[in-house]
Amino acid sequence: MTYTSKFENEENDLLFDAILALESKEDCYRFFEDVCTINELQSIAQRFYIAKLLAENFTYQEIEAKTKASTATISRINKCLRYGADGYKSILKKLEGR
Repeated sequence: MTYTSKFENEENDLLFDAILALESKEDCYRFFEDVCTINELQSIAQRFYIAKLLAENFTYQEIEAKTKASTATISRINKCLRYGADGYKSILKKLEGR
């Protein structure tokens, strides 16, 4: 089954093509340091880390203590894990064992 995003457009396609062209962590750091503010990058990283912890069955309280994220943020990410486009799940599965 093919997935069609409600956010698909030319600008997002260009961004995602650029991300897919990254070949190393150094490439990623260089690109994202230029594309994102420090806060944006930290927020994205925190969200993904929260998704990982939720997938590992950490409690909201444990995640809040580890990440200093609000329970509202944790809840929003949990909602994405349960009812979203499976983006978090797909990437977490690819990263298993690393």
